[in-house]
Amino acid sequence: MFGKSLDSSPAATVAAFLLLALLWGGSFVAIEAGLHYFPPLLFAGVRYLVAGVVVLGYAALTVDQWVPRNRTEWTGSLVAGGLVIALYHALLYVGELHVSGAVAAVIVSLSPVLTAAFAALILPNERLGSMELGGFLLGIVGVTVIASPTADALASAQTLGAGLVLLGAVAFALGAVLLRPLRTDFSLVALQGWAMVSGSVLLFAGAQLRGESAAAIVWNATSVVSLAYLTVLSGVVAFLIYFALLDAVGPAQLHLVGYVEPVVAAAFSWLVFGHVIDAEALVGFLAILAGFVVLERHALVDLVDARVGSEA
Repeated sequence: MFGKSLDSSPAATVAAFLLLALLWGGSFVAIEAGLHYFPPLLFAGVRYLVAGVVVLGYAALTVDQWVPRNRTEWTGSLVAGGLVIALYHALLYVGELHVSGAVAAVIVSLSPVLTAAFAALILPNERLGSMELGGFLLGIVGVTVIASPTADALASAQTLGAGLVLLGAVAFALGAVLLRPLRTDFSLVALQGWAMVSGSVLLFAGAQLRGESAAAIVWNATSVVSLAYLTVLSGVVAFLIYFALLDAVGPAQLHLVGYVEPVVAAAFSWLVFGHVIDAEALVGFLAILAGFVVLERHALVDLVDARVGSEA
């Protein structure tokens, strides 16, 4: 549905890209708001259980094969569920107990840089040359600036939160790389649905281990809106847009959405909480963005050449 319109209309592609950035950027602030009323892992678990059931239902209606057929497809679904859904979101949600959604979005923007680094370490046909290594180090410098790990700050809650979010970004990037050799012609929508459901089970197990209780949930207008936003808009609609864009523009260009999300998160954080992103976070974001540009310079040059050629 989305893919055909995006392929035929550049304006629709740009609109979908901006909408995806809006929905995913706003999710960091929605998490921050909801954490005042939900235990973190239960919050993430409920979000992805509901979203996963909806996405699987959509897959059952739209694709011929929506159930994994073999060990490789089941393994891919479980890797995505364990790392990309469960571990990433567990660390992100707990981390956001200590840092703002805007800061978390900036740290998570390191994910494409980490993905390139893991691909070079794990996949036989990938490598990091000196330029790529420099891009990776720029990204690490960016996160270091944000965390400000001075002797006095190392024990602070903000440094702990930034560290947890960074570990979440590591889990996300590692999961994305481990998925590559497991990819078949199995529907990405179905794979994501199974990942959401299996990831939610792991999140509920983690909540049990942390002693989280459903009795601690406070139901009010803010908690309902934040959960609905994360489940329906950020969890279902945004992923369907993502898959359509992935088919239309490819992964290299789609990675750019991660660098619009922190801008959206900062704007929402200011509107909702009055938070203003500090200079360290801004400098860190620019360093992470520079690292991404260095790592993806060839793909970005090809993208610009293709755009210029199509307009000539």
